[in-house]
Amino acid sequence: MKEKVASYYKDAASVVDAGLRQYMLNVFSYMSAGLAVTALVSYFVSTSPSLMAFLFYNPVVFWIVALVPLGLSIYLAARVDRMSSDTARMLFFAYAFCLGISLSSIFVVYSGISIVSSFFVTASMFLAMVIYGYATDKDLSGMGSVLMMGLIGIICASIVNMFVSSSTFALVVSLIGVVIFTGLTAYDAQIIKSYYFEADTVELSEKKAILGALRLYLDFINLFLNMLRLLGYRRD
Repeated sequence: MKEKVASYYKDAASVVDAGLRQYMLNVFSYMSAGLAVTALVSYFVSTSPSLMAFLFYNPVVFWIVALVPLGLSIYLAARVDRMSSDTARMLFFAYAFCLGISLSSIFVVYSGISIVSSFFVTASMFLAMVIYGYATDKDLSGMGSVLMMGLIGIICASIVNMFVSSSTFALVVSLIGVVIFTGLTAYDAQIIKSYYFEADTVELSEKKAILGALRLYLDFINLFLNMLRLLGYRRD
C-alpha cells in the first residue's frame, strides 16, 4: 500500500514538473522572440537617416515614440486578466516592436562592437540569475522589496540628472542599475515560477507565460542599457 501511495505521488510530481518546464519554456520563448523583434526593428530603423531624423528631431513624434511603449506595457500588465491570450500576445509583440523603434538611437550613439559585447555580457549575467532564481529554495521576496525601492531611487536620480547632466553621476546610476536589475532578474524568475498552477487552463497558462515574458524582457532590456552605458564606446 505504501509503495502504491509513493508511486502515485511520484507520478503526480512528474506531471507537475513536466508542466512547469513547458510553462517556463513558453515564457523564455516569448521573451526571446520579443528581444529578437526589438533588435531587428532597432537595427533596420537605424539604417535609415531620413527615418531617424523624422523620429527623433520632431518633438511631437519623439514623445510619441517614447511614450507609446510605456503605455502598451502598462496596459498589458494591468488588463491581461480581461483579454484573450491572442490579444495579450499581439500587445506584447507590438510593445517589442515599438520599443525597438525607441532604442534605434543606440546604433547611432554606440559602436557596433560595444553593442554586441554589452549584449553578450548582459545575456551571461541574465541567464545565471534566471537559473538561480528558478532553482533556489530561498525566498527572494524580501530582496525584491529592497530592489523595487532601489529602482524607484534610480528613476528619480535619472530624472535629476536630466537637469544636472553629469557624466560621472550617470555612470554611478548605471552601475547601481546593473546591480538592481541583476537582482530583479532572479526575483522575477522566482515570481514567474510561482505563477504556474497545474490546474490552469491552456488559455490562462498562456497569458501567465506572456506576462512572465514581459517581466523578464524588461529586466533584460534595462540590464542591457545600463551595461551599455558602462561598457559602451561612443561614436565620435
